[in-house]
Amino acid sequence: MAAGDVAAGGAAAEKTAPCRRGRWSAEDIRRGMLLYAVTDRAWLRGRTLADCVREAVEGGATFVQLREKRAPRDEALALARELKTACAEARVPFVVDDDVALAAEAGADGVHVGQSDTACAEARRILGPEAIVGVSARTVAEALEAEAARADYLGVGALHPTPTKPDAVDVTYDELRAICEAVSIPVVGIGGVDATTAHELAGTGVDGGAVVSAIFASCDCHAAARELRAALEEAVGTWAR
Repeated sequence: MAAGDVAAGGAAAEKTAPCRRGRWSAEDIRRGMLLYAVTDRAWLRGRTLADCVREAVEGGATFVQLREKRAPRDEALALARELKTACAEARVPFVVDDDVALAAEAGADGVHVGQSDTACAEARRILGPEAIVGVSARTVAEALEAEAARADYLGVGALHPTPTKPDAVDVTYDELRAICEAVSIPVVGIGGVDATTAHELAGTGVDGGAVVSAIFASCDCHAAARELRAALEEAVGTWAR
């Protein structure tokens, strides 16, 4: 074997070696991708976000991301701390969308960054080796770059039009399949995933679906999560909690 092949093999072995992100192992993170709940307060209708998140994890959500694009800093921090407590009690990983500093201050398990947000390597530098760092990707090239930067998982989409991007489909199912084949880290599909579309993830190699309105727009977050959990288990496999 050539020296370059040895080096490449060593890098691949290092990249796929078991990790531990705080209390979470690599396998914990992979299992967490099954039903990945992304918050949105637009549909609370008088309920609190913490109560909705508790209902979702009791119903079967396996990972929670706080997405707050416009909340004042103090309000976002209070929400992050409240959700961190709720998720810790349920033994579900909790990350913050985009805001690395907020994730650090709130004591979140990690952060999810996009291609235009704080780079994966920079998030890792700020939050430390125990933080979970997820990265958005839409192409194989972006996915490989994120994996090389030691991302713990990838969020890939949008797979269907969504309320926030009604005319956009950023990633085809063929591209999702290619991304899953190209990387060894977990992949979660996002964008229009719900109980009626979950079956389309079957055979792609994805580890689960990330959902927003399919849970938080429901009048019963517990029931919605339970239905989604069953649909995703049927599509991509069953993971023990």
